[in-house]
Amino acid sequence: MKNYELMVIFKPNLDADEISKVIDKMDSTIKDLGGKVVSVDKTGRKKLAYDIAGNRDGFFSTIVLSLPENQVSEFKRQLNINDNVIRSMFTIASDKVTA
Repeated sequence: MKNYELMVIFKPNLDADEISKVIDKMDSTIKDLGGKVVSVDKTGRKKLAYDIAGNRDGFFSTIVLSLPENQVSEFKRQLNINDNVIRSMFTIASDKVTA
């Protein structure tokens, strides 16, 4: 399994409890696909540089996860159909170099 980093912008009309529920649902989706969540960082609400889908701000969160390579496309598909996500960026997490 590879480690990935997911940066998500959620709709600004969600409160903290709803954001936690959406992240928990993403966590269960990752587990169903054979992966695991390493860490979750809820950055908070920020103003966007430009409007995205009519939204001027959004709730930012960064999730580090491990996922089998053959399940990445299915997870991305699940992200795209989630109505609460207005933008996401899914990248391979860089391995830390130890000296």
